[in-house]
Amino acid sequence: MKKKMKRIRREPAPALPLVVLLSSEAVPFSKTGGLADVAGALPIALRKAGFDVVLVTPRYGSVDPAKFRLAKRLKPMSVPLGAKSYDVDTFEGKVGDARVFLIDYPPAFAREGLYRDASGDFADNAFRFALFSRSLFELCLTFDLRPAILHANDWQAALALYYLKREFAAHPLFASTRGVFTIHNLAYQGLFPPAVLEELGVGWDLFKPEGIEFWGKVNFLKAGVLFADAVTTVSERYAAEIQTKEFGCGLEGLLQARAGVLSGIVNGIDADVWNPRTDKLIPATYSEVSMTGKGKCKLALQGELGLARDPDVPLIGMISRLADQKGFDLVEAAADWMMAEGVQVAVLGTGEAVHEAAARALAARYPGRFSATIGFNDGLAHRIEAGTDMFMMPSRYEPCGLNQLYSLRYGTVPIVRATGGLDDTVDDVDELGRSGTGFKFHDATGEALLGAVQRAVRAYSDAAVWRGIVRRGMARDFTWGTSAERYARLYRGLMADALAARVAG
Repeated sequence: MKKKMKRIRREPAPALPLVVLLSSEAVPFSKTGGLADVAGALPIALRKAGFDVVLVTPRYGSVDPAKFRLAKRLKPMSVPLGAKSYDVDTFEGKVGDARVFLIDYPPAFAREGLYRDASGDFADNAFRFALFSRSLFELCLTFDLRPAILHANDWQAALALYYLKREFAAHPLFASTRGVFTIHNLAYQGLFPPAVLEELGVGWDLFKPEGIEFWGKVNFLKAGVLFADAVTTVSERYAAEIQTKEFGCGLEGLLQARAGVLSGIVNGIDADVWNPRTDKLIPATYSEVSMTGKGKCKLALQGELGLARDPDVPLIGMISRLADQKGFDLVEAAADWMMAEGVQVAVLGTGEAVHEAAARALAARYPGRFSATIGFNDGLAHRIEAGTDMFMMPSRYEPCGLNQLYSLRYGTVPIVRATGGLDDTVDDVDELGRSGTGFKFHDATGEALLGAVQRAVRAYSDAAVWRGIVRRGMARDFTWGTSAERYARLYRGLMADALAARVAG
């Protein structure tokens, strides 16, 4: 007679702590800048770090539900905002292993642009992004989401932290929720006339300098800084810089007051998308062990852009918004001198009309040596990173920057101004070329940029020295795993504080 096997009772795995990430744009659904890359990649990395993650972002008119296999919820949510309520739909999908909810309210979001059109910023942006932020709470109530962390990004999501502390602090679903606010670029703050307060359901008691008033206007970003339990920005250097008058954009006093909860965490890069070993957008793949493919990429890029095909000439790339903030005026000031150094330059980007015209003029003045592609082309961006020897980022300020990280990974040596994330992520090459991963300069002048270019050209002339610089850069790890672990430590600290407060209460 067979012995009956005793059934072992397995306890269900404990639920992972939930992070709700709120972002006005996220790859692959929408993008105007680096915020979208962060919002698309961080949830995947946080899952690997031991968190359940829900990404919440608007469903803009450009987002096709069928393309992204999004399922629409049958019943709309009623979202109160001020004295009115709005019927808001939701779509649900996936980003990697993380769930994503897209807030769907066509009168606000079904437009060609995310924040503006050809005429300028949308006049109702305050309403649009307040509704987006307030919808988050109805979403959590509808789907019984119990966030340990609410992580809001930039001014568009900042009011979520106000609603968390002012409207939902005592609600059982949110009583232990802690708020994180990340500033991706302090220059964009979300400024609106005070008349919007009643429409948004925000108390007039906050319309004061120590609240969210800013020179007679409502400042959304201030709400995020004031009501967050932790404030982060996208590099350690930028976290220090924004507390100064030069970079604080008028909020340096508030940021100094909140210095105890302010920190910098450098953005990561998508190691699958940006990988010279596997990149399908470049003509030849390569690695730090075998760099033959990089030489092939260089010759192919020169041919594609109409530059003289020469494997030995130093080729400098720049992929950027053509604007003073990105230092393109410094490139214009130094261009004739750089051409005298015998280099080639390949520029890709769009921006201010005066700088687009200047880029075209330089290309006309130096045919075969200076290339200017006005527009954006993702494939060409990859080919410039792979095919150039050096990459130029002379920004006046740069909260984090991603292209210098892509460049290091692709064996393309950065030439950067020592500011923000550029200073944090690039180590200056010493006089003998035995240490360092790139070339830095400090003054925002054409002469200072030229000096860094000249240093790079001298190093390039010594093959052994250059090979060492390239390999040190390629060995650096700026993938999302490292950055996500820093966010995870921040979240765990806040969760421990919440638990302690609950026990004490």
